[in-house]
Amino acid sequence: MKLDLMGKRALISGSSRGIGKAIAHGLHAEGCRVALNGRNAGDLNAAGAELHGSLCINGDVTRPEEAHRVVTEAVSGLGGLDILVCNVGGGRSVPPGQETYQEWQRVFATNFWSTTNMVESALQALRDSRGVVVCVSSICGLEVVPGAPLTYSAAKAALHAYVRGIAWPLGKDGVRINAVAPGNIVFEGSVWSRKLSENPQAVHTMLERDVALNRLGTPENVADLVTYLASPRANFATGVVWTLDGGQVRS
Repeated sequence: MKLDLMGKRALISGSSRGIGKAIAHGLHAEGCRVALNGRNAGDLNAAGAELHGSLCINGDVTRPEEAHRVVTEAVSGLGGLDILVCNVGGGRSVPPGQETYQEWQRVFATNFWSTTNMVESALQALRDSRGVVVCVSSICGLEVVPGAPLTYSAAKAALHAYVRGIAWPLGKDGVRINAVAPGNIVFEGSVWSRKLSENPQAVHTMLERDVALNRLGTPENVADLVTYLASPRANFATGVVWTLDGGQVRS
């Protein structure tokens, strides 16, 4: 399918590795001009070197002032902004029942405010281009996943409420927003990579019991759906959380 993305200008937060890096590759392969973002300058520059003509903008978008700077530099470097992918996130936290105020603040900053900061900062540029936002979330925001940190699940549930709620006012300005909620995705340095190395049998047992397709997903699986949602082919889709989990969610 031709996605009609040639020449579109895209900023992907959290794109120095894993899912975000795969999304950057997917958009770049479709002809987008891409700006990558990450906190680790070394990882970010290495990722950018793989994508000819890309921009690398170091910054911590969990902080409002940093998000504003990252967006400003991307808009300046790309000459505008058509696509914003909000991918900053992380599921590591304390076991349920051991939450503290500080941990709630940290996890919400990573998994929720990183998105609201970016959307707020990019809003005028997206209005100008009648652009699109795609947020990378998790199935943990859809239902209780046994063993998942409560802080993470609550932050992703808040993200889903945000996407559904802000779709209406954004839509009045011609801006679309959707989220992708992946299940268990494996890549180098991921939680599932660690679990596979520590106890592969436990992972295989979980997949056989809980996942209809009986396998882990890949960053490329997520990138393909994000790329479609960012494209004009999905121009009637907004305010939706798209589940991508191999058949794990039951509700």
